[in-house]
Amino acid sequence: MMAAFAAHWGATLAGVLVAIVTAVAGGLSTEIGPWYHGLKKPGWKPPDWAFGPVWTTIFILAVCSWVLVWRDAPTSGMRTLAAVLFIVNAVLNIAWSILFFKLRRPDWALAEVAFLWLSIVALIVTFLPFAPIASLLLAPYLIWVSTASFLNYRIIQMNGPFAAQGVAR
Repeated sequence: MMAAFAAHWGATLAGVLVAIVTAVAGGLSTEIGPWYHGLKKPGWKPPDWAFGPVWTTIFILAVCSWVLVWRDAPTSGMRTLAAVLFIVNAVLNIAWSILFFKLRRPDWALAEVAFLWLSIVALIVTFLPFAPIASLLLAPYLIWVSTASFLNYRIIQMNGPFAAQGVAR
């Protein structure tokens, strides 16, 4: 794996930069303040401190997946497709944080997370034929977003309806 990073340093750098931009933009959009703390949440919600390490792990695995895809892609067209899929995924990842935390619209975030989830599935399915390890490295991301989606759904059930300025009741 380390040899892949060294041999494909440009792809590695690009992957790291996209991961950093996504993490920073998502982090800046995630406001854990009075509004969020005032929401009712299910008892099984992971503790707030767990989200940082989980997302860090997911981003590291995604960069590793990207480098393997770059290395093993059978054509330049497949590399371009991979880049587009990863960038679309990054945009959707950031958009969820903006919808949920900045705009305080968990209902809109739930609708958007379907597209985020599908973008992860698209990454896994597209890479499986030529880079199965890269696909496997994205499985924790899919599991985490699936869990977060259900958490998002439960927060809506426990707190909705939502209005433009946050929780309506």
